[in-house]
Amino acid sequence: MLRMDPLLEGLDPEQRAAVEAPRGPVCVLAGAGTGKTRTITHRIAYLVQRGHVAPGQVLAVTFTGRAAGEMRTRLRALGVTAAQARTFHAAALRQLRYFWPRVVGGDQWQLVEGKLRIVAQAASKVGAPTSSESLRDMASEIEWSKASLITPERYPAAAASTQRDTPVPPEQLVLVYQAYEQLKNRAQMLDFDDLLLHTAAALEEHGEVAEEFRDRYRCFVVDEYQDVTPLQQRVLDAWVGQRDDLTVVGDANQTIYSFAGASPKPLLDFGRRFPEAHVIRLERDYRSTPQVVGLANEVIKWARGRPAGSRLQLIGQRPDGPRPTFTEFGDEPEEASAVAQNVRKLLAEGVPASEIAILYRVNAQSEVFEQALTELDIPYQVRGGERFFARNEVRQAMVALRTASRTPPEGDLPGQVRQVLARLGLTDEPPAGGSAREKWESLLALVELAEELATVIEGADLARFAVELDLRAEAQHPPTVEGVTLASLHAAKGLEWDAVFLVGLVEGTLPIMHADGDDAKIEEERRLLYVGVTRAREHLWLSWALARAAGGRKYRRRSRFMYGLVPDGHPATLGTRREPLQKRGKPTCRICSATLVEALAVKLGRCKNCPSDVDEELLERLRSWRAGRARELKVPSYVVFTDATLVAIAEVRPVDNAGLVSISGIGASKLDKFGADVLGVVQGER
Repeated sequence: MLRMDPLLEGLDPEQRAAVEAPRGPVCVLAGAGTGKTRTITHRIAYLVQRGHVAPGQVLAVTFTGRAAGEMRTRLRALGVTAAQARTFHAAALRQLRYFWPRVVGGDQWQLVEGKLRIVAQAASKVGAPTSSESLRDMASEIEWSKASLITPERYPAAAASTQRDTPVPPEQLVLVYQAYEQLKNRAQMLDFDDLLLHTAAALEEHGEVAEEFRDRYRCFVVDEYQDVTPLQQRVLDAWVGQRDDLTVVGDANQTIYSFAGASPKPLLDFGRRFPEAHVIRLERDYRSTPQVVGLANEVIKWARGRPAGSRLQLIGQRPDGPRPTFTEFGDEPEEASAVAQNVRKLLAEGVPASEIAILYRVNAQSEVFEQALTELDIPYQVRGGERFFARNEVRQAMVALRTASRTPPEGDLPGQVRQVLARLGLTDEPPAGGSAREKWESLLALVELAEELATVIEGADLARFAVELDLRAEAQHPPTVEGVTLASLHAAKGLEWDAVFLVGLVEGTLPIMHADGDDAKIEEERRLLYVGVTRAREHLWLSWALARAAGGRKYRRRSRFMYGLVPDGHPATLGTRREPLQKRGKPTCRICSATLVEALAVKLGRCKNCPSDVDEELLERLRSWRAGRARELKVPSYVVFTDATLVAIAEVRPVDNAGLVSISGIGASKLDKFGADVLGVVQGER
């Protein structure tokens, strides 16, 4: 009996097909939790083992240092040490440093660590706002433009066609963009987007450079291909040239970075570009219970504009688990308190704190949950805070470990690391709290990282561990710190936990207010919820609060994405028992009483085919008022209210704030800014 190749053992039929696919164009459509990283690393190892490519000829790229670090770790465990696994920017930086003397000459330009200082100089030079918020927003617009291959001169047209919510008038942003580029070039500095632009140009304009590069790298793998930007695609095209030895992996259901220029179009069009490509679909979900998988499928099935070939239906492979829980709260402090209580219950049941996450749409939502966790003395970490390897205690530990590796103490690797770090404050028992506890947890995380390395690489010693830390520090690939994770849905991409709390699921937050009226943006918000749901392995809570402050007015409505998800008759199970949620009712047409699903129908309160009872005279007054407010605020009209919202107001003709907030797209912020004006227009006073 022939023994199966060890690289194929344990793979399901679809994963095996992806691993065994011959060299050439391969597209792996991989749903959440379907083992895509395992599949592509085994594919690389399989191609190397079979002699189809030398390990040093492989370049695998992904979008985060953490993902690249995980890929390198897995490849080393499979015996492939020479293959390159990097982010797009890290790969471009390495290539640019090598080719710089030939394509540019002279000293290499320095990399801009943070562009805000130069953006501030540019803004000041052209008379643009220089507040910290304005500078961050303008920097983001410049990044989007460069990632989208949009020059300063083309920015106004591009911003208008994509309905960008510009932080300053587009013409002023052009001046800031131009001044930024001039200041940066005069100082002989490069930003991160320049790394990609210059790398692509070096290969496109210098034949001998392209020939040398393509002789070195023969096989390319791109992870998270649904998030590629036009600039990254240009670099990839320059790398590959006329060849087709390219494997891409992605899931259009997880495209959540369109605001930064990402697009699933290259993934969706891969079969057209390479008609002979092997296309493999991974739909067996090994991460989540069937209950979580079922909810994820329900979230994404309502998505619009998905090409048939890209639709993935996840199939849960794990044993059954608890059903997802839906709960409505009176206010945010009550919601946060209930979440913290349930976190404490999970900890008591043995779920590690690092396996629990609280996820929200915007970072500002974290404060009330931080406070609730603090009151119960539950440790937590806010993802996106200070980088792990930038902490003083971690830097000191790395120096101490590097020094100790010359004359290592007795024992196995984890024991050696513990002995070294004991001199820096790693005790057997943790301190009570505060900064001492944070330092202790950072040092303990290094010990746990040593334990992980010892299981992956046989015979790993202290010197090898010191090198591993340097590699992770360079790639910003930190270990897990023991504590509940608080993170935005965007920051949670690529991560997973045993228990996930999805909080603050109200209209105006998810979907975010500025997405209203734009079908493409609404669909991206739906995909964000899908990403959040698929982060959970077993326990999943979804909740929202009707008021912001304790005892405040309950003007909010649960997210439109909850309709069709909350089971009829499902009682609240977090905190105080409440009335069944279906008593709040699904949105129904006020004319024919049919259940409403589409975003525009929910906003208008009627089916699109039912007759409109719009007050045309009122609608014209509303449009006139909106135009005036937009001019005052120096923003596009749709930022004040979309056309659909104005039509809804002219149909509903609200007489008070309660009537206004009953209209989808009018949340707390817009009520505060425009509520009194709109009611005045409706009542004929303005």
